[in-house]
Order: sequence, then C-alpha cells, then structure tokens
Amino acid sequence: MRAAELDPDLAAAIDEIESLGPPAWSDLSVAAARRLEDELFAGPPEPPVADVRDLAFDGPHGEVPVRTYRPEGIVEDSAEPRVLVHFHGGGWTLGTLDSVDGICRELAVRADAVVVSVDYRLAPEHPFPVAVDEAAAAVAWVAETAGALGVDADRIGVSGTSAGGALAVATALRAREFDSLPTPAGQLLLYPIAGRDFETDSYRENADGPLLTRGDMRWFYDRYLRSPVDAANPYAVPLRATDLGDLPPATVVTAGFDPLRDDGVALAERFEDEGTSVEHRHYPAMAHGFCSLADRVDAAEAALEAVARDARSYL
Repeated sequence: MRAAELDPDLAAAIDEIESLGPPAWSDLSVAAARRLEDELFAGPPEPPVADVRDLAFDGPHGEVPVRTYRPEGIVEDSAEPRVLVHFHGGGWTLGTLDSVDGICRELAVRADAVVVSVDYRLAPEHPFPVAVDEAAAAVAWVAETAGALGVDADRIGVSGTSAGGALAVATALRAREFDSLPTPAGQLLLYPIAGRDFETDSYRENADGPLLTRGDMRWFYDRYLRSPVDAANPYAVPLRATDLGDLPPATVVTAGFDPLRDDGVALAERFEDEGTSVEHRHYPAMAHGFCSLADRVDAAEAALEAVARDARSYL
C-alpha cells in the first residue's frame, strides 16, 4: 500500500517545515514540545467564519474550554444546523485550541456546520482516561445545550485528527455502551491512532517520518497510559475492542507515508466487517497531518472536501 513517492507539493511543504530544524517530539521535554507545536501550527485565522466564541462547560474533571465556529450562511438561518464536536491531535500530550484553529475553520465552512473544538486535558498531567471522559462529556454538553448553542441536537457528529480520532471512536464506543450518553450521528476520523503495534508495515516503512515518527508514537503512549494495563482498554486503543459494529457511520482518512496508516486501514476494515457503515479514504502520496496543509497541497484540499461531503451526508 506504500506510495511510490511523496506528493511534490507536500514534499515542498515538509521541506519548509524541516528547514526550521525542529527536533522530533520524542527528543523534547513535554513543555518544550508544547511550545514547538504551538509555534509550528498556530497560524492566521483562515478561512474566515462568521462567528468564533470561547466558552466552557463543567466537565467530570473541572472546567473544559471549548471554541465554537459558525460559518457564514447559517448565522441568521432559522433552521438549526449540524454540529461537529472536534478533538485535536497531538498524541494526547500536545495541542491547543489555537493550534487546531485552521482545520476547525475548514470543517465549519466546507461542511456547513457549527464546529465545537474541545480543549481536553493533556497527559502526562492528566493521563488516560481523562481525555476520553472529557470528550464524551463534551458531546453530552452540546446535546444538552443545543438550544443555547443554536444547533440541532439530533445532528451531532464527532471528528478528530490523530489522537483526536481515537477520542472520537472512544466517544462512539461509550455512547453505544451507555444509554445516558447521546449517540453521535457520524464519525470523521482523520489519520486516527487506533492501535499500539509498532511493528506494522507502516510503522517500519515510516519509522523516521515525515512529520510523525515511530519514536514519537512510543513517547506519546508512554505519557498517555498509566500502565500497560491501559493498553488493553478499547477506549485507549480502539482496535482492542472486541466489537466495532453498530457504531455511527464513519469516514476514515489514511495516508501512505503515515506510521498510523495500517492502524487506520485495520479500523476501516473492522468497521466494514463488523457492521459499521464506513467510507475509507486513502491518500497514498500523503503523510500524517496532511489535511492541515489544504492551502498548499491539492490532495489535502480534495480530502477535506470529501470529508465535508461525508459530514453533510451523515448529519
């Protein structure tokens, strides 16, 4: 499944990032990695949306900040719009509302949806299952306050990149198991972390990146999990679930040059085999995180458009 070569536009973007000389996440302290992540990925507020608001809700571990994005065209619309609850990537250790601002704006505009970006607590200060608890609580809060937020409580989807994709799946699994939680209407999973086998073909082929390495993933998991016991928990590692059927319809985006590629492929295959409707969108010449470069990479632009179409279909 490995691509013959990296997409030229993406390669140019990666060269520009690497010319800045950033070390691997796994070579840094947590504090230094967070500073670097903010420097690399916090960009200008593009594309424009009609309204952005910083709010918060009372979660199971304290107050959880969120940021809402409302695109043009639905501000004055009497119909209640669809909503995506979005969980950022960063290996459960990095990431802020600012660093994921761009892709949240893209999803809002392209999917014609209100996006609620969740600033869940990070490891290692707050290891598993804190982020999962707060992700599920965020969906419940959106459903409970849909009227005040001006969204449709019956059209709530979950989306996430990388570690955020794992949180989206965990939220869907929890909703299947607990009637007290609202069931998302769809899952949009962009290059999700789904397994913990560091010897898959994609981990070996892409051990040194680009943009994400096998060492990075070991580093992230070491900070997220409290002990090896957590690695058997499907809320932490979705592929450990005994059954991935009867979940909301899902889109799984994978990239050929991503260490997580085979995790995503396995997740999509299990969804299909076990009874969850799935659209697997594979981009063989792309690398991890490529959708954040839609302004520079045509394939990333096409991927976001496809994901947005799926969102409109599910919600």
